[in-house]
Amino acid sequence: MQCPRDTGSGATSSNWHVAEEGQWVRLNVGGKMFLTTKQTLCREPNSFLCRLCQESQLLSEKDESGAFLIDRDPSYFDAILRYLRHGKLIVDKNVSIEGVLEEAEFYNIASLIHIIREKMEAAKLSQLQQKHVYRVLQCQEAELAQMVSSMSDSWKFEQLVNVGSPYCYSTEGQAEFLCVVSRELQTQPKSCDGKTICKEHVQSCDTEEESEPVLRPESVLFQEDEREGNSRE
Repeated sequence: MQCPRDTGSGATSSNWHVAEEGQWVRLNVGGKMFLTTKQTLCREPNSFLCRLCQESQLLSEKDESGAFLIDRDPSYFDAILRYLRHGKLIVDKNVSIEGVLEEAEFYNIASLIHIIREKMEAAKLSQLQQKHVYRVLQCQEAELAQMVSSMSDSWKFEQLVNVGSPYCYSTEGQAEFLCVVSRELQTQPKSCDGKTICKEHVQSCDTEEESEPVLRPESVLFQEDEREGNSRE
């Protein structure tokens, strides 16, 4: 954005859009001031913002400084204005892309609506394609803390299941636990014939040579409920 400058005509920052032959436009969006040009706002000819610049087509109230009053959330307008300036969707981390979509629909910026919807669909597809592999580790109570602390960063703790009998009150033996951990299974590359190329041995492969079972947390809970039922009988 070009900063206001002294043209020698006594123009100040409050009336800079007037001093530059009406090319600068002030917008008061939800109480936050934005300064831009008519050229930027008219990048989308059918948008609300472009029509706003053509006061004969769309009448809008102004505040005491002459800025157009727009009763919308200013936190989303930053992304809208960036897109009109650069043609790229740039959203801050703390800003919801769904909120930007809603604002783009309000301002009727068709190209931005299309880009956001494509981005949201791609994000949904990526989530559906993500797979996780689960591993169940058995340990005693004294080993539990060390086992959890020694886990690599790629593994995430999911659940801890006590496999000891609820009716055993002996203090001699230590309680045993099943620790359920998981990690994201990276998509494996495919060869020219379409077959998957295994680069590493993972617990999710269906082979008879695996010695460690891979269970989902719900199956562990089911086995625990079965064991408790048998103990009561």
